[in-house]
Amino acid sequence: MNAYNMKNHFYFFALTLALGGEARAQQGGLEAAMATTANGVVEGTVEVSGIRSFKGIPYAASPVGALRFKAPQPALDWTGVRQTKAFGPRAMQLPVYSDMQFRSNGMSEDCLYLNVWTPATAAGAKLPVLVYFYGGGFVGGDGSEYRYDGESMAKRGIVAVTVNYRLGIFGFLAHPELTKESEHHCSGNYGLLDQHAALEWVQQNIAAFGGDPGKVTIAGESAGSIAVSAQMASPLSKGLFAGAIGESGALMGNIKPVTLATAEQMGTAIAADLGYKSIADLRAMPAADLMEAVKRAHFPRVIDGYFLPESPEDIFSKGEQMKVPLLAGWNSAESNYGAVLGHDAPTVDNYEAAVRKMYGDKADDVLQQYKATTTAEVEQAATDLATDRFIAFSTWKWIDMAAATGGMPVFRYLYAHPRPPAVGGPAPAQPVMGAGHSWEIEYALGNLHTNTVYAWTPDDDKVSAVMEGYFANFIKTGNPNGKGLPEWRPMKQEVSEIMVIDVHTHAEAEKHQQRYRWMEEAD
Repeated sequence: MNAYNMKNHFYFFALTLALGGEARAQQGGLEAAMATTANGVVEGTVEVSGIRSFKGIPYAASPVGALRFKAPQPALDWTGVRQTKAFGPRAMQLPVYSDMQFRSNGMSEDCLYLNVWTPATAAGAKLPVLVYFYGGGFVGGDGSEYRYDGESMAKRGIVAVTVNYRLGIFGFLAHPELTKESEHHCSGNYGLLDQHAALEWVQQNIAAFGGDPGKVTIAGESAGSIAVSAQMASPLSKGLFAGAIGESGALMGNIKPVTLATAEQMGTAIAADLGYKSIADLRAMPAADLMEAVKRAHFPRVIDGYFLPESPEDIFSKGEQMKVPLLAGWNSAESNYGAVLGHDAPTVDNYEAAVRKMYGDKADDVLQQYKATTTAEVEQAATDLATDRFIAFSTWKWIDMAAATGGMPVFRYLYAHPRPPAVGGPAPAQPVMGAGHSWEIEYALGNLHTNTVYAWTPDDDKVSAVMEGYFANFIKTGNPNGKGLPEWRPMKQEVSEIMVIDVHTHAEAEKHQQRYRWMEEAD
């Protein structure tokens, strides 16, 4: 008996003594929400639905003290049974986004935990797996948020996992001193490396929860989607997942990573502004104080020579990315026309003046691509321009490159269903021009009921059933199509289609390829 099996044998022997006959049932499965990971036995919760949930499982060592600003280290083993019935702490973050509703056990630098929901009653069930990375601009978010809850996907026969990763300065500080001490001669990207470590944990442990390590799909929204594109590009991720879903965002186009030299200069300037001359000083600073001190600083993703040896665009252009099926898209109103017009009324004159101020000698081209001759057209054109500038163009670029060089099916969507008004809330200050940024999350993951802010209607339930159905089918088979869903054809060079997800979901020819090609040339 090898050491690993001996450890497992010891755990089950201890459980049998503690729990009697019930523990004996655990040896073959998850009948009382227990599972044996490489680090020890965990006990979760059997939900009312019968789904088994495990919350707050450590997938890496606590990144504190000397491990601050370092790549994640292996999780420590434990003895006995670890209770995983409550979410672990969320990563250090300021209260930036009002729509984030956490269930986490407070906030801490000790944040590298993940959560598992499984329908399996026995280990080795070989169910498909979803690993979801939250959004929040790499400065906010948590795997405990209601909208990312995995129970609905689990009811569809999928093992769902949400992952916490480091944010802000804790997740992305680059500095020459950190590069020098790194065995890989790099710094920054710790948050992305956290996600990578979680994917390695999934490969090693998900079978114990009934999942198939060969059928892992990674997904995310906004920063989470950007992370998915980065994981596809990273050579470290080869073999860690079999499919990818991206909702609004990619590390391409106008959201490119910076060079290591640039990131190091930024980190050096930040340390100098704080009056610190060494990384030891930054590591000694209390986490809350450090977070507050750098709250206005920006910490970008980095071409670090390790996780990202080149820019994702270069990697995809060479066809060196992870070649897996991709389902990705964006929302019809990721930003609103106020991002272009400010507080000015949406008149034709104001629109033209705003575009000329933003684009200078390129303004005529922009006004040609985003035409408007009436107030209604200005509202739509300015919304489209704001949406593309914010995040749609980067997502389009990713999808286009994956289709061109990946050799795998690529399914593209436009999410267009507006969210209903808030219950008892005021009317919006501006007309709703479509689906705003992040509005699709509850629909895609089957979690409308977890958000009591909005007055959901049968139409919302209908849209959610369609979108979650597409996602679930894709996670299971690499193809979103299934019974009762409108046919979704993969992209082809000669047929450029997009699936418009709304009350009446349908495929249509892409209408705006020319404006993305223009942005590509102007980028």
